[in-house]
Amino acid sequence: MMLLMLGTRNRKKREEIVEILGDLPITFGDLTDRPDVPEIEETGTTFEANARLKAEGVARATGAWTLAEDSGLVVPGLNGRPGVQSARYAGRQGDDAANNARLVAELAPLPPDRRSAYYVCVAVLANPGGELLALGEGRCHGVMIAKPRGTGGFGYDPLFLIPEFHKTFGELSARVKHALSHRARALERMRPAVRAALGI
Repeated sequence: MMLLMLGTRNRKKREEIVEILGDLPITFGDLTDRPDVPEIEETGTTFEANARLKAEGVARATGAWTLAEDSGLVVPGLNGRPGVQSARYAGRQGDDAANNARLVAELAPLPPDRRSAYYVCVAVLANPGGELLALGEGRCHGVMIAKPRGTGGFGYDPLFLIPEFHKTFGELSARVKHALSHRARALERMRPAVRAALGI
């Protein structure tokens, strides 16, 4: 089967991507066992710019078709924060507890009508030479709550309430989350490009 390298070392992100695209007849690789691939510096000021950097860098380093994405949470009431800094909002990359604690503290003064938020995901497909061939963006809108609920998902999921379901992403099943999420929407837009590029 054809290999699609995922431009991430984040185990939970890898699991979500494989759950969403796992019906495709391809093998998924990632960077967890590739210490030879350098960490890609996310120096972009937009989700798209960072996704492009990761896709180009990982494809060139591995010589494989690469799907990379950048995603995060945008709270308009906080001037768009945490935005592209979502994964390192409290200072250290991937510290969900610290990131959530900082966000809760910053949300505290906001009235309920200013707690709307949305997740953004931009996914990019690059060929083995690092040439970008396709891009897909997905968004999911919700409301931030004051106390975490649920243990599912990762990142800000326990604080991100989907009003129609009266549940946070941390409480929803994986099946329901994948029907609604920003990542699922971006990846579904990428599906035809992945099929065409890998000839499946």
